[in-house]
Formats: sequence, C-alpha cells, structure tokens
Amino acid sequence: MVDKIGLQEVAGRIGYSKSAVCHVLRGTYKGKTEKVLVAVERAFSDEQISCPVLGDIPLHRCIEEQNRPFSAANSIRVSLARACPTCDRKKGVRRDE
Repeated sequence: MVDKIGLQEVAGRIGYSKSAVCHVLRGTYKGKTEKVLVAVERAFSDEQISCPVLGDIPLHRCIEEQNRPFSAANSIRVSLARACPTCDRKKGVRRDE
C-alpha cells in the first residue's frame, strides 16, 4: 500500500507514525509488528460488514465513520453516534474475538 498511495497516507489511515511504518518495512520495528499488521488489515480490508445505519459497507469504511467527528446537524452522524458504541464492530474489533 505504501507503494500505491504513499507512506504518509498509509501511516495516517492505520494510526501509526511514518517512522513506525518505515521501521516495519525495514524489519527494525521495536514494537509488536502483529499490532501494525492488524491495523493495516482493518484500514484496507474489503471485508463487508452489516452496519445498522449504513447497511453493508467495507470494514475500512466502518472504522473511518467511527473516527469522524460528531455533528448534531447531520442525521446520519447522529444515528451513528447512537449505534456505534454498542456495535460488535467498535473500532473494527468483534467483541467475541
């Protein structure tokens, strides 16, 4: 994905610094690379999930919607603010995992 969309974009989408992504790619990352891999899979997964508000959407869109700011002027944002905290996919993680 770094080759496709760039280091900064990948780092931003997965919630890690550009430096961390560089270290992972070089094999010198001191942290748990498994956590970075999970973040990458969540951010770029095409896995379809069923959102109670938006219907069938890709997992990465679910995470994007959770990270967007609340707006009382937007009825969809209000509905998501009510639904997301109790959803099994909160931050892309199933509660049964």
